[in-house]
Amino acid sequence: METKIKDYLTYKDALTAFSRGLKEPEWMLEMRLDALNDIDKLDPPVIERLRYNRWLLWQVPDLSGAKATNTIDPFEFIEDKVDANRVVQTGNDTVIKTLSDTLKDTDVIFTDMHTALREHPELVKEAYMTKAVKPDKHKIAAFHAAFMNSGLFLYVPKNVEIEEPLEAVFIQNSLVEDCCVKHVLIYADSQSKFNYVEKFLTKGEKKNAANIMVEVITKPGAQVKYSAVDQLGEQSTVYFTRKGHTERDSHIDWAVGVMNGGNVVADFDTDLVGEGSSTDLKAVSISSGRQVQVIDSKVENYGNHTAGNIFQHGVILDRATLTFNGIGHILKGAKGADAQQESRVLMLSDKARGDANPILLIDENEVTAGHAASVGRVDPEEMYYLMSRGIEKAEAERLVIRGFLGKVIQAIPLKGVRQELVETIERKLTIR
Repeated sequence: METKIKDYLTYKDALTAFSRGLKEPEWMLEMRLDALNDIDKLDPPVIERLRYNRWLLWQVPDLSGAKATNTIDPFEFIEDKVDANRVVQTGNDTVIKTLSDTLKDTDVIFTDMHTALREHPELVKEAYMTKAVKPDKHKIAAFHAAFMNSGLFLYVPKNVEIEEPLEAVFIQNSLVEDCCVKHVLIYADSQSKFNYVEKFLTKGEKKNAANIMVEVITKPGAQVKYSAVDQLGEQSTVYFTRKGHTERDSHIDWAVGVMNGGNVVADFDTDLVGEGSSTDLKAVSISSGRQVQVIDSKVENYGNHTAGNIFQHGVILDRATLTFNGIGHILKGAKGADAQQESRVLMLSDKARGDANPILLIDENEVTAGHAASVGRVDPEEMYYLMSRGIEKAEAERLVIRGFLGKVIQAIPLKGVRQELVETIERKLTIR
């Protein structure tokens, strides 16, 4: 049951105290309170082939700090590397924050959102929910803008190129009942170039909601490789928003492994605004048990000669559901734009439900667009060939799955993320 507006408005004083206790700038508090007033005036986002109105997504986070006890050891989840450029958060707390002196000298900012709002408020203000996602976009965005309780800010200045990846690890604290409302803002200034790697994990078995938003803003000529492996827990109900905003001749390369255990909406969008800008989205997913996952990917071509590619593969086991919605939209005025997509689903159970919905919306001439989509079962000839070589059925299925998903995994630019995905896939297949 959704919380009604009268219930949300009772949080005004608590939200004000929360913001001021963190010493947030006044504009941030104003944004929070405006969004709080708008939550029930706005409709939830429409996700094709999914009704999620009864999902646990409207759990208001603890603003008092009463549930803040944090006993999570981050090294249960990560390797101890003193030379890593890394931010690690357990629950809402930042427990590791390291950045090399070399990057500090270039004025790179890589810190938690609360620190960024105190120390770099004007820089955050330029991009925080102003370009990619605005608070009044829909109900989920307004809820997020009002109740954001942790996050990360990454700023790479003009002309700075970083070879080593910047890593972020977020461990949801489900040892207590509390909603995770996390915001990641990546701001790539003109002609910058870098790799960012992200992991989402869960500790504990409490039933919790997560409202997670990632914004990637690229100024002219910037090049960002964004890689993520999502492994939130079985008791976590999650709405992921990942949204890019590209200016002239910039590029965002998204590579995401959606490997969560609970019900998930993954809303991946990029607005190609500047002429010559581009994006590639590669997503891979496994759904198992009675899990429902929907990956809603959209690229909107606004600028001339922009190019967007969506490439997603998924596997469904048991009684699970997996849906790919791929939307390519070339708007009026986007001459020479290109929109391509491929979505393929492999089902390994008669009781599984899969769907791949390609949608092309073309409002301009002199453009290129195309799509491919399929939903099917394991090729019996492949299985016969493998089993005829003495391979057991379960192992043969794993080999087929690895080959099917490997087309996407091999396209991921970072070796470490590829290996993380392979290990995660193996775990999900082993516990069947």
